[in-house]
Amino acid sequence: MTALASPSLDLYDSWAATVVEFDGAHLDGASIPDEEASDVSREACERVVARTSRDRDVSLPPAAGRVHASAFWITDDGDVVGFIQLRHALNEFLENVGGHIGYSVRPSSRRQGHARRALGLVLDEARALGIERVLITCDEDNGASARTIESQGGELQDVIDAAAYGYGLTRRYWIKL
Repeated sequence: MTALASPSLDLYDSWAATVVEFDGAHLDGASIPDEEASDVSREACERVVARTSRDRDVSLPPAAGRVHASAFWITDDGDVVGFIQLRHALNEFLENVGGHIGYSVRPSSRRQGHARRALGLVLDEARALGIERVLITCDEDNGASARTIESQGGELQDVIDAAAYGYGLTRRYWIKL
């Protein structure tokens, strides 16, 4: 059953296996910088756990260029199958490209409903924070992600050319909570 877990070293082995499946590609919602996407060492996991803990702590100012965020590992029967992050606010980049929520599911666990169920659970977290509507984006050619967003009530606002941010055509959806 799909659930959300706070990032924890207790899930290191499962986390590492999930990261390996992405083969160094960008991991949306994972709080892993692209330059560290291939590092599955215990130290890398420790950095992710520390980073996500700091990002969630609203008593501390967010790091430069970042906003407060709640990161979760998507699990299925206790095994990590993906990542999802709820950003508590939007900055310029998030408003145009990243949105309030980013997520990714490991290739071997796709097409099983994990993204849809995890998104629903994170929308509950957004409601609890008092967020009234969330922006979620996906690449124009990512039909699976578009269907996931639409399954949770996402209404397409527009498709923008995000080349200025290093991305291509980006679909921007809003979900009213």
